[in-house]
Amino acid sequence: MQQEQVTKGKKAFKFRNIKRWFKYKYLLLTRAKGGPGIVAMGFSIGLSVEMFTLPTAGLAFFLIFPLVYLFRASMAAALIGFVFGKIIYLPLTYVHIKVGGMVLPRGTGRHLLNFLPDWMDVFIKSNLKLFVGGLIDGLLLGLLFYFPIKWGLEYYHEKRKEKRKNRKAELVVGTESTP
Repeated sequence: MQQEQVTKGKKAFKFRNIKRWFKYKYLLLTRAKGGPGIVAMGFSIGLSVEMFTLPTAGLAFFLIFPLVYLFRASMAAALIGFVFGKIIYLPLTYVHIKVGGMVLPRGTGRHLLNFLPDWMDVFIKSNLKLFVGGLIDGLLLGLLFYFPIKWGLEYYHEKRKEKRKNRKAELVVGTESTP
């Protein structure tokens, strides 16, 4: 009986620790040095890169690291954007192919490599459309998500400053009235 309570208590303790860890990481992300622009830039980079990672067999993931360094963005936010991109990727695949088909000239990919079988030629052509469409859509989605995330984090920072200012004012008023 007592052993069951101990194991039940350990599970609750582990869950509480995991919950606290996620909250801590969230706070670190929202209070990142450099402000909301760095977090929003990281998210946009991760989302943009995810949109063309499938035709590159996942190698586009490695592009995140130099881009985050180049733009001085948040790596944690980039990884969150990358995961978010994975969630929305499948519904957008059709759009990527259509956009890639509109941008690429007719006949692109046809007999690209003459020594390959026809099925390989079709495979390369469809992935080329997916890659080019994913690049364009990824850039557009990155820009589209950058500003709302930046503005949301700025709003969060302003509310936080206001809350701290009010708390400090209440503390000062409370100490003045005490004899």
